[in-house]
Amino acid sequence: MRSKIILLIIAVISISTLTGCTNNKDAIAFKNDYESLNGQTGKSGKEHRTISIPEKNPFVTVTANDIVKKIDDKESFYVYFGSKLCPWCRSIIEKAIEVANDYDIKTIYYVDVWDDDGNEILRDVYKLNEEGTPELEKEGTDEYKKLLETFNELLRDYTITNDNGEKVSVGEKRIYAPNFIYIKDGKAKKLTTGKSEKQTDSRQELTKEILADEQASFEDFFAETCDEEC
Repeated sequence: MRSKIILLIIAVISISTLTGCTNNKDAIAFKNDYESLNGQTGKSGKEHRTISIPEKNPFVTVTANDIVKKIDDKESFYVYFGSKLCPWCRSIIEKAIEVANDYDIKTIYYVDVWDDDGNEILRDVYKLNEEGTPELEKEGTDEYKKLLETFNELLRDYTITNDNGEKVSVGEKRIYAPNFIYIKDGKAKKLTTGKSEKQTDSRQELTKEILADEQASFEDFFAETCDEEC
């Protein structure tokens, strides 16, 4: 009887391996979190993009404090800043997973920049006053300030678009969503958004051309950084 049970367990494991199934709680939690908005309408009145996240994905949800600690410990790793609510994140996440799996990336740490209501939980938030001057509306966390210092050379300026369509700099950099960053020995080495310049609206159809650009962007990102992390 015992031998039959052992054989059954081995058979189940073998089938799971062949079909790509996984019992990784982090990966499944990420999948469920992102897919939970499929068919739902956001605060903007627009429907969230429907996406399909495979159970085999490399994402492990952590806090910004966890990332700061890894940086202080001089670790090498990948981190993704984004949110299930972010329409641009939903545009690139499937391709990000596809390419990461192709390169056998085992772990990408995930930091959610918004809560479930779309409120900032990490970053500084600025707004323009009546004179058109940027004012700090919400201060980011201490961990965010540390991350801005670490990633400074890779980050874009934080800008706000005024009523005339002009971009006004607030005087600091910003971790946008989506941002995928590779850290080597505690130092930021490479960043990609995965986005295509051909995509001008976050909810537009993902054409073959757009997907090809996403593919190229993530392949460049992982190919250049994939050493002991792969």
